[in-house]
Amino acid sequence: MHHVVSRPPSSVRLKQAASRLLLAVLLATPALFPALAYDRPATTAPLQFRITEGRIENAFHQDGDIAAHLLLSSGIRPRVLVAFPAGNSGVGVWFEDTAAPVQWTLGEVKGERHRDGGKAWNGIVATARVDAARLVVKDAVLGSVRVLRDYQLGQPYPPETAARPEVTSNAIRWKRNRLDGAPGYAIALEAENGRFAREGGKIVLQGAPAGEPLRLRIHASTGETALTPFDAAGLLNGQASADLRSRQALQFLSYHEKFLAGSWRFDTYFGRDTLMSVRLLMPVLQPEAVEAGIGAVLARLAPNGEVAHEEDIGEFAVLRHRKEQGTPSAAPIYDYTMIDDDYMLPPVVAAWLLEDARGRERARAFLAADGGQDQGRRGDALVRNLLFVADRSQAFADEPVFRHLIALKPDKPVGQWRDSNEGLGRGRYPYDVNAVWMPAALRAVGGFLDSGLLEPYTTSEQRTRLRAAAGRAQTWERRAGELFTVRLAPARAAEQVHAYAETAGVSAQAALAALGDGELAFAALSLDADGQPVPVLHSDEGFRLLFGQPDAKTLARDVGNLMRPFPAGLMTDVGLLVANPAYADRAVWPRLGSAAYHGTVVWAWQQAVLAAGLQRQLARDDLPVQVREVLEAARHRLWRAIRAADAVRTSELWSWSYRDGRFQVEPFGAQGAHEDESNAAQLWSTVFLALSPPEAADAPASAEKE
Repeated sequence: MHHVVSRPPSSVRLKQAASRLLLAVLLATPALFPALAYDRPATTAPLQFRITEGRIENAFHQDGDIAAHLLLSSGIRPRVLVAFPAGNSGVGVWFEDTAAPVQWTLGEVKGERHRDGGKAWNGIVATARVDAARLVVKDAVLGSVRVLRDYQLGQPYPPETAARPEVTSNAIRWKRNRLDGAPGYAIALEAENGRFAREGGKIVLQGAPAGEPLRLRIHASTGETALTPFDAAGLLNGQASADLRSRQALQFLSYHEKFLAGSWRFDTYFGRDTLMSVRLLMPVLQPEAVEAGIGAVLARLAPNGEVAHEEDIGEFAVLRHRKEQGTPSAAPIYDYTMIDDDYMLPPVVAAWLLEDARGRERARAFLAADGGQDQGRRGDALVRNLLFVADRSQAFADEPVFRHLIALKPDKPVGQWRDSNEGLGRGRYPYDVNAVWMPAALRAVGGFLDSGLLEPYTTSEQRTRLRAAAGRAQTWERRAGELFTVRLAPARAAEQVHAYAETAGVSAQAALAALGDGELAFAALSLDADGQPVPVLHSDEGFRLLFGQPDAKTLARDVGNLMRPFPAGLMTDVGLLVANPAYADRAVWPRLGSAAYHGTVVWAWQQAVLAAGLQRQLARDDLPVQVREVLEAARHRLWRAIRAADAVRTSELWSWSYRDGRFQVEPFGAQGAHEDESNAAQLWSTVFLALSPPEAADAPASAEKE
């Protein structure tokens, strides 16, 4: 939506005009941002907060049409980067490696608005110090966050997006329009006590006198269309946790148009992230926020009902259209590579429209509303997805063999939330999609039919197809799960754990003691192309606890597998790992290690899924006392680990180091060996706002301090 700037009273406008005229006369040097500034009436105080992770200082600023995330990277690879949710855009300056580590210190951050050619540019101005004698500019990248993200990973940016620096003795500035001529992107660095100079074709920021830290002002802005943020009252109800940092992170990532997956690297819509975050946060979200999230997913469905995983917007869409069609269009392009979100949608929507009392009251109006983006009514869009699910459930129900499971799309190495190339251990048939999401989606189909909500959006023939599909849920849950079962003799399991512990450099003592002397049986992470299980222990069992109803014996076994100390299970001092390859071939071990994006690392939201799943299973009244004791013990142990990593609780993920017999938190991306870096604010890492630890008195102290 376009932002409309309110006009102040005429007397105020006259004063503003006079002030601007005086300012223009007084300025003796060319302005870094020569366009006139414009004022906006003050409303509520801006949202401002900071998160320090390893060598990266993150500062967030949100105020109406301004939303920006500033990163200052210390160490031997200094960097200044600003990401904007508007258009998923960003600007960044990278410096050449320094001989010794440098340290940034961030000062004040304020919003900054200006106009250029009648167009609004929104951004921030910040002050900072850096204790470096000199910094050599490596390059600046302006445009889509997708392009900045690739550059950070060592890939070149498209030549047509290059921006030429404008250099004066005390400032350097890059600015350009978007490739289609729309307002674009700008970043400038002003040196308050240093100077910029050209040396041998390079631009050097010379140090301050007498060894003082360099003092800089950082200006950054974007001309992309602003999003409409939720305010705190419109986002959360009174049941949400008091954890201030998680509230702030969620608010920065929440907009009426869509929820953002994470900042800085994913400042836009991701279908799976939205669905899982809305589902877990549902009890504490205001109804309008729940429906904004679900509505954003429905608005981006493919014609056949598939859920869009990600969107290319802003200049990244322009780049795609120029390359593929030869046109300068900025129309969004949606990616449908992922397969898990297609089957997540029905149970998440059912949780709102069928299970939540607030959602049930609003269900008919919600489904009748316009879905946007030529989707028709939301009910029409939902039915397209339900029919997609129904059609793909039949082959396996008729003949339950691995070839009829839901596989990754041809020539795609990824397809569910473990979307790095090694995330599924090179498997083709994901466990969660087949053993959890498909049966959960089919049960949701049956619930929608029973409710009568689908009547205005379906024909009699379609309801017959859907009813037949709903009857396949049990077959999928039982028979698909059997195909993923891994069984190891106790001696073999112990041998694997001992060898892996030596390789990983951790103690095996507690892990071996926890294995016991019985057969080890667990669900494989995936099946390979030949239908063979990939024997990696994984956290996706949490999905089944949250969306399924395992029998008591299986429930106790699977929870026990997860809660054993790593490397027998997934538990460490700093959290629940998302994968443990100890039981796989040795060739798999380095591919899923502590430096891998989906390896032996901790993802906050996976802990939340398990916590919510344990809570849901404990609400059952059909479990034996012994099984309830297993679940209660697991819940307490999980929450102790969650609290132990409280300092990184809003992060996307974190890794670990092992010292003095204990695991220590290691921010992901802080090590050069890590394959990527973590977002400081991740949407689905805020879901603990809806979860209560076993003892309320033991909540993290930081929830009150921050």
